[in-house]
Amino acid sequence: MSLSQDDVKKVSLLARLLLTEEELTTMTGQMSDIVGYVEQLNELDTTGVEPMAHAVEQFNVFAADERAPSLSRDEALANAPKRDDECFRVPAVLGE
Repeated sequence: MSLSQDDVKKVSLLARLLLTEEELTTMTGQMSDIVGYVEQLNELDTTGVEPMAHAVEQFNVFAADERAPSLSRDEALANAPKRDDECFRVPAVLGE
């Protein structure tokens, strides 16, 4: 499948690229080559190959959402510049 200059012109408008006639001619050839390379993939026998979402295998990098021991309230508030008995004290953001 080769692309026409009208196809490339349409794509350039969607990409908001203003191409000169010379650039349009060059891009038409280059994009046709790219489409041709992609079409070569149709020649491969992919029977039995499972579809993939990524080229490399992905692993979950998040830690399990499990309850674990943490700081006590007093330990968490120990180095706070301003605090009361229960909370950090911060300047008002939305007014008094």
